[in-house]
Amino acid sequence: MHYPMKKHNFGAGPSILPATVFEEGSKAIKEFGSTGLSILEISHRSKAFEQVVEESKALAAELFGLSSDYEVLFLTGGASTQFFMVPMNLLGAEESAGYLDTGSWSSKAIAEARLFGSVEVLASSKSTNYSYIPRDFEVPAHLQYLHLTSNNTIFGTQYHWWPSTDVPLVADMSSDIFSRPVDVSRFGLIYAGAQKNIGPAGVTLVIARKDLISKAKRQLPTMLNYKTFADNNSLYNTPPVYAIYLSMLTMRWIKTLGGLQAMESMNRSKAGLFYAELDRNPLFKGVVGAVEDRSLMNATFNTVQPELEKRFLELCNEAGIIGIEGHRSAGGFRASMYNALPEESVRVLVETMRAFEKQFG
Repeated sequence: MHYPMKKHNFGAGPSILPATVFEEGSKAIKEFGSTGLSILEISHRSKAFEQVVEESKALAAELFGLSSDYEVLFLTGGASTQFFMVPMNLLGAEESAGYLDTGSWSSKAIAEARLFGSVEVLASSKSTNYSYIPRDFEVPAHLQYLHLTSNNTIFGTQYHWWPSTDVPLVADMSSDIFSRPVDVSRFGLIYAGAQKNIGPAGVTLVIARKDLISKAKRQLPTMLNYKTFADNNSLYNTPPVYAIYLSMLTMRWIKTLGGLQAMESMNRSKAGLFYAELDRNPLFKGVVGAVEDRSLMNATFNTVQPELEKRFLELCNEAGIIGIEGHRSAGGFRASMYNALPEESVRVLVETMRAFEKQFG
C-alpha cells in the first residue's frame, strides 16, 4: 500500500512521520497483532505491550550504540517537564549547574533550574538574537552538569561540536535526536520530546547514565524521580501506549534505512539543497549569522523585501507547502527538514523560491 503525500509538511512539530509508520500505526488501531484488540485498548501490563517497550529500548540503544552504563526511559510531559526534572534530580540546593543559552528553549530551562539550585550561564548569544552558537567559554570543574540545547528550532542554529569537559553533559535533543550519530558516552543525560524525529507528541525519551539516576539529593514526588521509571521499566503508571508504539515503528524505519549515519547523509543532502538556493537567491536572506552553526533540521530565513512575505506564502500554499511560517515570536519563514521529510519536498520548496525570484526579482 502506498501512502500518498497530500502536502509538503515543513512544520516544526508536531511534524511529518514516515509513511510506513502511518500505515502500520493505522492497522494497529483496528487490531494490534493477533491480540484481537486495538493498540488503544490493550493493557500496558500485557506481554504484547511489554514487548513493545523492550524493543523500543533496544532500538534506541542500538541506534545510539549505548553501553550498559545507560538506561532508556519513556516519560511524559515533553522537554518542558525535563527542564525542571533535570535539576530536581541532579542538582542540590547548594550546588551549581552550568547552562549555555542559545535560544528560547534553553532560556526556559535556565529559569526552571534556578528554582532548585545555583545556575551559572557560561555563554549566551541572546544579544544577537541567538544568531550563533557561543564557543568562547570555560567549564568550571565544580558544576554538577552542563546543559545545552543541541538544536534551536526557533532561531535555526545547531551544535556541530560538543564542549570538551569532564562535567556531565545534559542535552535537550528534542528537535535533532536520531538525525545523526552522537557519541553518547560524552553525555550524562539526553532528553527529547517525541514530536520531531521520534514519533507523535505524548511521550518523552530520556537516556540517562545509570550513576546519575540515583543522584537526587532531595525528597522527590514519585512521578518526578528518574529512579521510579528506571526501576519499573518505564511502566510505573499507564504510559502513552500508542505514542511509544509509533516511536518504536519510527526507530525500526531508521534502522531499516541504515541507522543514524544514513539519516545524517540524507539530512545533509536536504539541508545542502536548501541552503544552496538560499545563498544564491537574491530575494531571500538567512537569519543565522554564523553559517557554520546553521541547523540541518530548521532553516530560518526571510524575504529581503518584508512586504513580499505574503506573496511568497501564497506561492507556497499553491505548491502544497505547509508549516513554512516562522515561529510566532520570530516571524519570517522556517523550513523544518526532519528525518521523514523527503528530499522531493525540499526540491518543491527550492522550485517555489525560484518561481518567486522570477516573478518579483
